[in-house]
Parts: sequence; structure tokens; C-alpha cells
Amino acid sequence: MFYRIYPFFAYLRYFLLKVDRHSLQGPFAFQIYDTLMDFTKQKRDPTLEKKRHRLLSNDSSITVQDFGSGSIHLKHPVRKISAITKHSSSQPKFSLLYQYFCSISPAYMVLELGTCVGMTTCYLAKVTKGTVYTFEGAPELAQVAKNTFSDFPNVTLLPGHLSSTLPSFLEQRPTVNFALIDAHHNYPATLAFWNTLLPHLKEDSIVIIGDIHRSIEMEKAWEAIKSHVAVTMSMDFFECGVVFFKKGLKKQHYILHY
Repeated sequence: MFYRIYPFFAYLRYFLLKVDRHSLQGPFAFQIYDTLMDFTKQKRDPTLEKKRHRLLSNDSSITVQDFGSGSIHLKHPVRKISAITKHSSSQPKFSLLYQYFCSISPAYMVLELGTCVGMTTCYLAKVTKGTVYTFEGAPELAQVAKNTFSDFPNVTLLPGHLSSTLPSFLEQRPTVNFALIDAHHNYPATLAFWNTLLPHLKEDSIVIIGDIHRSIEMEKAWEAIKSHVAVTMSMDFFECGVVFFKKGLKKQHYILHY
């Protein structure tokens, strides 16, 4: 029962600590945040949101294997696509946030760990200059996602368990420009993904970790990541945390209104 109500208490803490643009001291942080807020004021992409509407209206059922902590709301492995989209896919507000941070990275090598129904994949694909490589372990869910982003030729789906597909994929790829870690949602897996990515991250790379306040162990994972010596700045938007590696910054952690 506690794991269901824990995010509520975590949000109260976030609400009390969050600040807006007027509290940002560093010019780099101010510029990033100010531009983000302008970017996300734009109208939602109607083409992409039509895809979301179709998914939300799709009551077909598929079988989903949970490899990590699983869904808070959906416990049975047989789930409606509409319910998965509603409860497990990022909302438009955060799809735009992910799109923004991807757009300010070099965006040639973009990784999404945890494809879900493919909505965030589409948002990333629209600003990616190279290829979005998206990883999904549940076969039937991967097929739903393939249909969602079928009109984006710059998306490559890598099915299978991340513990094997991610290290194998990175063997021949020295640089990752942007990565969204939104899979498994527990401490050991999140830290394993982070440590696997770390040698491939450069000064202009950006990494986002989803659901950082979902549980005590995800907060522990977020604390470990933002405190890493390679991280020079981090931003907490409650639903996710963003880390930067830009040299010359005084290490700073921001809890921000969004």
C-alpha cells in the first residue's frame, strides 16, 4: 500500500522546494529553463496527438511482461492499449519536455530506454538529426509502438531485455548525445543502465531519468546519479530528472516548477 501513496508525499516535498526562473543564479541554468518554458508553451503537435487519441481509444488487449517494478496502476499482464497509454505513457507536457532537451543536444545518437506505446519516441524523432534507438522488452508492446512511429524512418526499435541489448548496442558506438532512461524503475536496473551509458557520454550529452520520485529506491538512484562526479548540473521536474555534463559549471542541483 505504501508504494502507492509514496509519490504523494514525494510531491508534497517537491512542491515545497521547487523554484521558478527568478531563483536561478547561474546563467546557463537560467537560459536552459527559460527556453524550456517558452518551448513548452507552444501548441501540442496535432499530428502526434492524433496518434495518442487513437491509442487512448484502442481497447484491444495485449500481454505485457514487466521486467522491473511494473506499473503502479496495471497489475494484470493482459492490458488494454488504452489503459497502457493512459497510465504508463508520458503525458504531452513531458513528451514536450523530453523533446526540448533532445533538441538542445547534438541529437545524432538518441536512445530511449523503455519504448512503451511509442508516443515519446515520436516526439524525440521529430527533433533528432540522426537516429532514435528505442529499446523495449515486451514483444507485444513493441509491436504497438512500431505501429505508432511507423511514419518516422529515423526510428530503430531494439527488442529484447535491456541487460543484454543495451551493452551489445553500445559496443560499436562511442558517443551517446541524448538518453532517456524510462525502464524498469528500480534502483539496481536504473544504476546499471546509467553505468552502461556513462563511458559514452560527452560534455554536450544530456540524460533524463524518468519517475525519479516514484519510490524510495528510485529517489536513491536519482541521488546517486545527480551526485556523480561527471554530472555538473541537474534539474528535478518531479516526473523526471535531467543531468548535464558541461564543464566549467559550479555543480548545482535545481528543483524546478514545471
